[in-house]
Amino acid sequence: MTRLPSRSLPQPRATRRRARAGAGPSRPAWGLALLASAVLAGCGTQANPSAAMPPPEVSVARVVEREVRPWDDFTGRVRAVETVELRPRVSGYVERVAFTEGDVVAKGDLLFVIDPRHYRAELERAQAELARARSESDLARTQHARAQSLVEAKAISREEFESRRAARSQADAAVRAADAALDRARLDLQFAEVRAPISGRIGQARVTAGNLAQADATVLTTLVSLDPVHVYFEADERTWQGYADVLGRPVKVGLSGEDGHPHAGTLDFIDNQVDAGTGTLRARAVVANPDGALTPGQFARVQLQGGQSREALLVDRQAVLTDQDRKYVYVMGEDSTAARRDIQLGRDVGGLREVLAGLQADDRVIVHGLQKVFFPGMPVAPVEVEMGAPPAGPPVASADPAHPGGAGGGR
Repeated sequence: MTRLPSRSLPQPRATRRRARAGAGPSRPAWGLALLASAVLAGCGTQANPSAAMPPPEVSVARVVEREVRPWDDFTGRVRAVETVELRPRVSGYVERVAFTEGDVVAKGDLLFVIDPRHYRAELERAQAELARARSESDLARTQHARAQSLVEAKAISREEFESRRAARSQADAAVRAADAALDRARLDLQFAEVRAPISGRIGQARVTAGNLAQADATVLTTLVSLDPVHVYFEADERTWQGYADVLGRPVKVGLSGEDGHPHAGTLDFIDNQVDAGTGTLRARAVVANPDGALTPGQFARVQLQGGQSREALLVDRQAVLTDQDRKYVYVMGEDSTAARRDIQLGRDVGGLREVLAGLQADDRVIVHGLQKVFFPGMPVAPVEVEMGAPPAGPPVASADPAHPGGAGGGR
């Protein structure tokens, strides 16, 4: 078998240049190696950023432990102590409306004027009738006195004497009737001016000038007293069984949109029977309302002071965060780290929040600077403050629902 002579293939021009330059690496490969070394060096200097930054400063406070008396929560309605549907006592056409709708009026203020001309004429007629009756009474008295002397002298018969004595009695009765009619006419003229029977806020004028108002039938307007007010609420019979001597207990009331329960009162009435349909018992509190903040008809949040006091653990409301349906706080853990603690909340107590479970009396809770805590176990620099004290220095963001802080939650 004949073997052909071998021939080398032509090499690329770049390969020939590298061969002449020697066996060292190419320039692109050398540049990539240099860039990789720089990246690795940079990563090495930033691998632990927390080591370069100091722990953030946060305010911590020790859990408050004290004796509290619980308050039970109810819902109710504000009602006026006095409510009047104003009706006229005499009939007639309304001549004038003498008030501004919605104003606060005092007892005795003029509200409506009913055309008084008819009643003034009746008064004058009653005065004239009384004068005539008195004149006839005087004549009858004189005739009776004369008849008495004549009957003693036997100048007239006994029958005629008795007749004159009866005429005198009738004349006296006519005077009393005319006097009563005069009093009635005076009252009718007085009732033509409709005045406020109580002090309070007046409503809309339901009858305006020129309209006929029927006595004891037409509602002219409404009037409600303002201070104090009543707040009615209901509670189930089991709740009431836990109270003793409930009348006179303190009550706190808050309106929708108000923070807490700023209005104070006392319980002054409990109904005498349980509603068979709802199983609840109705109660009433009387609340001072000097500034008129409570308006009849408003929805009210009611707190009634409970019976027995108890020891409770309390924290600042700003320290409480929310994770879906769970409430939690950050407490100081080992080595000054922020440790998450799930808690169960109770009622508000004097601006603080009762903690039913999840905390101990010696725990220290982070109350300000929560936006700086990004994860449980994060190192922090604690600064001791009093529980419930405002943050010192520049405002510190708190666990507000509208502005949730760190750790992915608001209160």
